[in-house]
Amino acid sequence: MARSLHFVAADTAEAQSALGEIRKLYDDAGADKADVIVALGGDGFMLQTLHAFIGKNKPIYGMNCGSVGFLMNEYRTADLQARLDKAESAQVHPLRMRATANGKPVEALAFNEVSLLRETRQAAKLRILVDEKVRIGELICDGILVSTPAGSTAYNLSAHGPILPIDAALLALTPISAFRPRRWRGALLPHRARTRFEILEADKRPVSAVADDYEVRNVTSVDVEEDRSIAMTMLFDAGHSLDERILAEQFID
Repeated sequence: MARSLHFVAADTAEAQSALGEIRKLYDDAGADKADVIVALGGDGFMLQTLHAFIGKNKPIYGMNCGSVGFLMNEYRTADLQARLDKAESAQVHPLRMRATANGKPVEALAFNEVSLLRETRQAAKLRILVDEKVRIGELICDGILVSTPAGSTAYNLSAHGPILPIDAALLALTPISAFRPRRWRGALLPHRARTRFEILEADKRPVSAVADDYEVRNVTSVDVEEDRSIAMTMLFDAGHSLDERILAEQFID
C-alpha cells in the first residue's frame, strides 16, 4: 500500500540536491498529512528530525546523505514505496535532562546521550548518585555521559562504553578520561534508574551539559532519566535493522 510521504533534508549541498531529486519522483504530502517522514542527511540530522516530530506519531525513514549514516538507510531513489513496505521498525525513547545552570532550571531531551564536559583546562569534579544513593563521592574526569541503546554506538562507544542491544532495558553510564578513580570504567544501569550529577567546585571547574545537540553551560547539577512517555519509531530496510547494525558493530575489527 502506497504511503504518503514528507521529505526533510539537512542544509548540506548533498542533502539538498537529493531532496530536489527525490521530489521529482514522489509527491510530498506535507508534514501533517504524511504517513512517513523521509529524512535526508546524516546521523545528526536524524536526531534533529526525531526531535522535530516528537508527539506527531510519524515513523521516520532516513536516507544517508552525510558521513557516517549509522541511523540511516542507503540513499537510493528507486522503489522507495517497496522498501517502506518491507521496512523493519525500531522504537526509541529519549533521556530527559533536568539541569540547573546559573540558578535556573533547564530541560532537554536526548535520543543518543546526555554528556557532561569540562569547560576549561581543569578536570571536572563530580558526585554521582543513582536512585538517590551516592555511588561515587568524587569522580575527577574530562566528563561523563549517559547513553541510550540507540546512542551506545556513538559518543559512548568512542569513550569505550559498552554497546547495548536496541531492546535492552539498560542505559550506559560511561566516564570520559577518568583520572580518579582511575580504573572505573562506568556502569550499566536499569532503564528506570534516576541518575544525578552534582558538580563539585563548580566555580573553579565549570562544566557544561549536552543533550544531543543542545548545550547548557555552567551547570551545578544534572538529573537524567529515561522518558518512556515519549516513543519514536525509526524504519530500516529489511535485513538492515537497528538490531542488526548494533550487533554487527560489536564484530568490527
